[in-house]
Amino acid sequence: MDKLFIVIPAYNEEANIVNVIDEWYQVVQRAGDGSRLVIIDDGSKDRTFEMMKEASKEREAFLPLTKPNGGHGATILYGYHYAIKEGADYIFQTDSDGQTLPEEFWQFWEDRKNHDMIIGYRKGRQDGLSRIFVTKTLKLVLQLVFHVNVKDANTPFRLMESKTLAENIKLIPENYNLSNVIISVIYAKKHKKVKYVPITFRPRQGGVNSINMKKIFRIGKQAVKDFSSINKYIH
Repeated sequence: MDKLFIVIPAYNEEANIVNVIDEWYQVVQRAGDGSRLVIIDDGSKDRTFEMMKEASKEREAFLPLTKPNGGHGATILYGYHYAIKEGADYIFQTDSDGQTLPEEFWQFWEDRKNHDMIIGYRKGRQDGLSRIFVTKTLKLVLQLVFHVNVKDANTPFRLMESKTLAENIKLIPENYNLSNVIISVIYAKKHKKVKYVPITFRPRQGGVNSINMKKIFRIGKQAVKDFSSINKYIH
C-alpha cells in the first residue's frame, strides 16, 4: 500500500489550524496504514503550535513539527525533505488557510500512478485580484526566463511521486522562497509527466494573510535574480 504524506506549512494560523487538521486527517486515515499528516509550524507567534500538539494527542498519524521562521517556501522544502526521509511514496502539499477542499484530493490520488506530479490549478479563484495578477505575472516571467509554459506554478494543491521529487529537489537552494514554483519549472524543463486539474480555491477561512503587495514585490524582485541563477543548472 502506498504511503501518503500530506505536508502543510503553518504560520500564525490559530484561527484555522484545528479545522485544517480535522479535514486533512480524514484523508490520511482513508489513504491507509503508514500515511501521515505533517504540519510544520514556521515559528508562529500565536498559539498555532500549541494547538497542533494538543490535536496530535488523539491522532496517531498526525505529526506536528516546528522550526524557526523561514518563510512559506523554506517550510515546504523542510516538509518535503522530512517526508522523503521518512519513506513516503507520495507527497501532497496544501496550505493551512482552509482555501482548498480535501474532497477534491481523491481524483488526484486515483490517478497518481500515471503522473510524476498532479497540480490543481485555481480556476475561478476567490482570493483577490492582486493575487490573480501576481499569478499571471509569474507565468509570464517563467516563460521569459525558463522558456516553459506552466499553467499555475505556485498552487498549494499538488501530489508528487516521492522518488521523482527526491531526484530533483537537490536542484533547489536551501530555504528557497518559491520552492513550489521551481519544482513546477524543473518538471516542465525535464518533460516530466505533469497533469493539471481544476480545483476550488476559496477565500481564506479565518485569520489574516501574512503576505501583502509590498512583500510580494520584494520576493518577486529577488525571484527574478534567483531564477536566472537556477536556470543554469536545470537541463
